[in-house]
Amino acid sequence: MPNEYTAASLDASGAHAYFTAKMAFTTGPAELQRAIANDEVQVVDLRAAEHYAEGHIPGAISLPRPSWNDTSLLSREQPNVLVCYSPVCHLAPHAGMIFSEQGIPVMELEGGMREWRQHDGPIEA
Repeated sequence: MPNEYTAASLDASGAHAYFTAKMAFTTGPAELQRAIANDEVQVVDLRAAEHYAEGHIPGAISLPRPSWNDTSLLSREQPNVLVCYSPVCHLAPHAGMIFSEQGIPVMELEGGMREWRQHDGPIEA
């Protein structure tokens, strides 16, 4: 019986498509810090307003789920980097589907705020 992992890993074209999309639509903490410093992105914190108030990425706008229908604060010229709680949080992918369907450029911070904090990213309250 063929091993499903072996069969999947032999699909080089599928792997290429996956990793190309992953690199286009995700970023990590170090890359995000550079993009922020170069004013290349807008950071959008999707967490609950009270968690945003406790500490967020400097310059991030707060857009908790109840506010997703108001996209007036989102950039249409730069990627909006969507930030949620952790690697298992689905707020960013969900918002990414909604916003991109409206033509808004989006990316996801892989690992969310948990990863940002683990990499000693700056926090403001």
